[in-house]
Formats: sequence, C-alpha cells, structure tokens
Amino acid sequence: MFVELNSILNTSPDDVTQREFILLSDRKADASFLIHHYLSFYLKAGCKVCFVGLVQSLSHYSAVAQRLGVNLVQAREKGQLVFVEALKASAAVMLDQTGGDVAQMFDYLRSPVPELRALFEFVRASLSQAEAEADSNSPPVLIVDDLSVLLSLGVSVKAVLDFTHYCQAAICSQLQGSVVTLVRCDDDDDDDEDESSSHLLRALSHQCTLSLRVEGLRTGYCRDIHGQVEIWWRGTGENVQSQRKIFQYKVYDKSVSFFAPGTSSAVL
Repeated sequence: MFVELNSILNTSPDDVTQREFILLSDRKADASFLIHHYLSFYLKAGCKVCFVGLVQSLSHYSAVAQRLGVNLVQAREKGQLVFVEALKASAAVMLDQTGGDVAQMFDYLRSPVPELRALFEFVRASLSQAEAEADSNSPPVLIVDDLSVLLSLGVSVKAVLDFTHYCQAAICSQLQGSVVTLVRCDDDDDDDEDESSSHLLRALSHQCTLSLRVEGLRTGYCRDIHGQVEIWWRGTGENVQSQRKIFQYKVYDKSVSFFAPGTSSAVL
C-alpha cells in the first residue's frame, strides 16, 4: 500500500469507499504497482478479497506484498483472501490436464463461443459468503490483474464486458463492494479493431467510477521518472463535476513517489 497515493485519492484503509469500479490501465509503462497497492490496501482494510490472477502466481504477489507489510499466505489461510490461480488453471485446460473446481472455470478455452459465466459464479459465491460477516466499512472486493489477457485466450470483448457488467451489478450494487481491474494496451494495438484491448479499455471507461491510466513518458526512458499517471474521478449527482489530475511517478522497492509534471528533482 502506498500512502502517498492514498493521500492523492483521499482515502485510507480506515475509510474505504464502497461501490467503486476502479479501472487501471497502462500503455508503454507498467501499472502492476497499482495492482499491488490495491491488494494490500483492501487486505489492510479488513475486506474479503477475491483475486483472479491471470498474469502472475500467488507466490509472486506474496513476495511483493511481504515488502508492503501484508502476508498473503496468512490472509488466505484465515479466509480473507481467495486467490484464483487462473494462470495455472488456464495452462492445465490447454494441456488437457483439467481437474478441480478452478480448472472447470476455464473450460471456455475449449468452447467455440467462450464465455465467463463459470468464473463469475465462482467470484459471486466467494464474495457472497462474506456479506453477513463484513461490516459497512469492510466491503468485499474483486481484483483482476489483467483482463486483456482474456482476449489473447480467445474471449471476445463482448464476453469480457458482460463479465464486468455482472460483477459490477453483483459486487458493487448488491454487496456494496468494489471491483478493481487492469487492462493493458500494446503499442501495436489497432484502436479501430473491435477485439483489441484499446476497444475494451474505451468500453470499460464508461463503467468505471475511478480511472488510473499509466503511460510512459513521450520523451522516452528516464531513470528518475518512470512515467505519468492520469487520475480521473467520475462525478456523481447533479452538482458534482468529474475531476482529472496528472502526476509523474517513480517506483521504489517499497513505495512510489508522485509529483506534478516537470517538478521532479531530476529535471530541476
């Protein structure tokens, strides 16, 4: 969890905003540090978290979380964290080594019309169990580390959008919880292509309540500035305006520094 980012977003583990759909994205940069932030943030807040790992394993996230002061193994053992080893399960299905409930969620890899119904049902069941236990300050949370991976596995943009829509309805509306997901856009993405990650990102931008878009510097690589992040809050109600702020950032081993564009000590 990065305290400086919490300050920018005006939030803390003691005051968790409910019913949020948080969209993370990156282009020519790596927004993984935001996934690590939200995973440790919600666990420290006492929320029950269902994490769908499509990119990395539990051991990877556990090693990073340890540096941020969170023990994922302990959280999993006491039932606070449900970690779906989607990376491993997808490989098992493709190699015809299916077995167990998790692998069954990814049988869509063999379907001529892939859908994510089984994955959604698992997520909803996992987080619904926490509804009676969690108080109003500890809503259930779904985190998906990279939805764009599903496109490369043959899932259509429409099927992914159906999945996020149902997750938003079940988790944000019914359970008063939150959803956090990441979408990566490649450099060679065709913005006009209907099945591209850029198209998925644009569609999800209409669903989210908070967007953090990470991009590389237009001037190229810099040792002291790793990129910039555009933060956009969607306004709610008649008198609330949407807000947009841009920061440059540098990632350290256990923290991230944010600063206004052009104010880094490296360029002054």
